[in-house]
Amino acid sequence: MLLSLRWINEYLEPGDLGADEAADALMNVGFPIEARDDFTDARGQPDTRLDAEVTSNRGDCLSLIGLARELAAKTGRGLKLPDPALPSAAGGPVGSFITLHNRVPDQCPRFTVRVIRGVNVGPSPAWLVRHLESLGQRSINNVVDATNFVNFEAGNPSHVFDLDRLAGRQLVVRAAALGERLLTLDGKERTLRADEIVVADAERAQSLAGVIGGGESQVSDTTRDVVVEVATWDPVAVRRASRRLGVRTDASYRFERRVDPRTLEWASRRVASLIVSLAGGQLCEGVLEAGRPLPDPTTVPLRFARCRSVLGFDVPDAEIESLLASQGLSPSRTARVEVGGGSGGGGVGVVCEIPPHRTDLHREIDLIEEVARTKGLDAVPVADRLPVEVKPPQDEVRALREVGRVLTGLGFYETVTFSFVRPDEGRAWLSSGLEPASVDDERRGAEPTLRTSVIPGLLACRRANQDGQVKVEGGVRLFEVSRVFAQQRNPSGSVISVENRNVAFLLDGEIKGKRATVDDRQAAVRAVRGVIEHLAAALAGPAGPLECHPAEPHAPSLDPAAYARVTLGGTVLGYLGLVGDAAAKTYGLEGLYACAELNLGVLIGLFPPGSRVHDLPAFPCVERDLSPIVDEATSWSALAGAVGSLKLPRLEAVEFVGTFRGKQAGAGKKSVTMRLRFRDPAKTLRHEEVDGEIEAIVSSLNARCGAAWRTV
Repeated sequence: MLLSLRWINEYLEPGDLGADEAADALMNVGFPIEARDDFTDARGQPDTRLDAEVTSNRGDCLSLIGLARELAAKTGRGLKLPDPALPSAAGGPVGSFITLHNRVPDQCPRFTVRVIRGVNVGPSPAWLVRHLESLGQRSINNVVDATNFVNFEAGNPSHVFDLDRLAGRQLVVRAAALGERLLTLDGKERTLRADEIVVADAERAQSLAGVIGGGESQVSDTTRDVVVEVATWDPVAVRRASRRLGVRTDASYRFERRVDPRTLEWASRRVASLIVSLAGGQLCEGVLEAGRPLPDPTTVPLRFARCRSVLGFDVPDAEIESLLASQGLSPSRTARVEVGGGSGGGGVGVVCEIPPHRTDLHREIDLIEEVARTKGLDAVPVADRLPVEVKPPQDEVRALREVGRVLTGLGFYETVTFSFVRPDEGRAWLSSGLEPASVDDERRGAEPTLRTSVIPGLLACRRANQDGQVKVEGGVRLFEVSRVFAQQRNPSGSVISVENRNVAFLLDGEIKGKRATVDDRQAAVRAVRGVIEHLAAALAGPAGPLECHPAEPHAPSLDPAAYARVTLGGTVLGYLGLVGDAAAKTYGLEGLYACAELNLGVLIGLFPPGSRVHDLPAFPCVERDLSPIVDEATSWSALAGAVGSLKLPRLEAVEFVGTFRGKQAGAGKKSVTMRLRFRDPAKTLRHEEVDGEIEAIVSSLNARCGAAWRTV
C-alpha cells in the first residue's frame, strides 16, 4: 500500500509525522515498509512516498485513513476524519431518474446509487492532482478523480456512469450470460462467463463487478448527469473474474480483501460531496440501495487475566482498555466476561464493539493481538532460559513414519510428484460419478487439473527412470503419500469437493518370457498384495481380515482382468491391480506394472496397532495340503470361506500355496493348493486323526465351490 506522508498527515492531529517516525511506527504495528521514495511534488514541496506491506486480512489498511488509524494509535496522535456532509439535494428524487435491481445478493451484498445532475466535467484542481500523483496515479477528470481519491482515502472503490448512456435508465446487478461481451475501460472487448457478475443496463453489461468499468457508459467531457455506484462484492467472485481475465485493478485488489457493507454509506456521501464541490451540479434526493440487510454490530469479549497470560507479561487493566480504545474498539468494562458460550471461563474484562472496517476481529485472541501490536512486541520480556517439555510424536506422525519404514524396507523409493495433471490424465483414473477439479489459471497451461490419483505421477516417474536406464534388482518400486482431488455434482447442481490423502505404490512385474504370461501377471498382483498386507499389519495389526474382492475397475486405466477392491475389517481401503497396457503406453512404458492406492486416513485411524498375546503352543501341528480344481472365476476368499464355515476347533490356519493351470486341470479350470494346519492344545496329533476334518473340508468345497479332484 502506497502512502504519501503529506497526505496522511491531513488525518492526524498534530499533522507533523516525519518519515522515519512513520516507518518505525508502522513496522512496529505489523506493517513493514518495503520501499521509501523521497521526492518533490509539482509545487516544489518535499514529500515522502512509503510502500507498506499489508497482510490479506487487513483490507482496512489499504487506505490512508486505515493506516492513519494505526499511526494515531501507536504514536498517541489524534485521528482527524473528513466530514462527508452532503450538499442540499435539489435535483429531485433519485428514483425518478434511475431504477436499481440486484438479482445476485449473495455475490453483491449491497449496492448503492446516487445521481448528480448537471455536472461540468473538466480538469481537477491542483490539490487533487497533487494528491493522486503522490501515489503514482494520473489525473483523468474531476469526476473520476473524486472516485479515485476516495478509493485511496477510505478503501472504498466506487464507479461513475454517464446516466444518458444507460439504456432504460436502469442498473441491474446480475450474472453475465455465457459468451456475453463487454468493452472495458482499457479499450478491450472481453468475453464473459456465466459465473461472473456484471452491472448492466436494460440491454447489455456496463461494468465487470468489482474489477473494471465499461467503456460504453464511461464519463466523458460531454457528460452532464452521473450515476455514482458504491458497492461491495463477494471476494471469491471478484478474484475469480480478475484472474481469469488477467485484469488487476486497485478496486479488485481491495474487494478481494473484503469491503464491509456498513462502510458504504460514509463512502457514498464522501464521493457525492466531492463531485458536487469539484464539478458542480445538483444532488438528487435520497439513495437507492439493494442487497442483503446490513449485518448487526459485532461484539467480542476479552478477559484481562487471559490477555496477560497469553502475552506473558503484566499489562494493567486500565492500559489494556486504553490500548483497545486507541484502535477504535470501544471497550466496555464488565465484572464477568464469558468466552466461548460460558465454557471458556469468566473473569473481569471488557466487551468490545468491533467497528465495521475491522473485518479481521472475531475472537478474544484477536483482541489480545491488538493489545500486543499497539503496546509493542518489544515489551515482551526475553527470558535467558525457556522450559521445554519433550513429548512423543503424534500418532499420525508415527503412522506416516511407519509407512515409510515398511515400504522402504520392501525396496520402494519415495517420490514427490506434481499435484497437477492433464485433464485426460485426471479423467483416466477417476471413478464414475466424479468430475476432475481444475484451476482456472493460465499459468497452469496444459496441466490445470488437480490429480485424481497418485498413480499417474508414479508412472511419469517410472518413465523418467526408464529414460535414465535405471536398473534395480527385482525391478523399480516407487511409492508416494499425497492428496487427491475430485468433485461430485449433486442433483441440485451444487458441487461438493472430494479430497483424500492416499498412499500409492507402483512396482515392476517380472516377465520371464517374451510377453507376460498368466503366471507373471499373478506374481505381480501377489507382490502388490503382499505389500498391502505388510502395511496393514504394521499400521492396523489384527484390526480385521484384509480381503481382496475381484471387481470391475473404477477407472479405465486399470486392467479389467486383474483388479480388486481391498477391504480391511469390512471397511473399503482402496484397490490393487495391474496398469492397463494402453495406460502404460501413454507414458511410454512397455512392461508389466502392478499398482495399488489406499486411503491413508483409514490406516492412520487404526494406528497404533493392537496386540494379541497368547501362550506358545505346547504340541506340534499337523499340516495337510489340498488341491481342489475349481472354475477360473472362483476366488481364494470363496475357498477359504468354505473351509472356515465349518468352524473346525482344531483347524488353526488356512494358507494359500499356489495355483496351477494346465491340461491336467482342464479348460477354464485351475488347481488351487491350500495348506491346512491342525493343532490339538492337549496332545500331539497324528495325521490319521485329522482325516475326518479333511473329509468334511472336501465335502464343503465340493458343495460350495463345485470342486473336483485329480485322480491318478
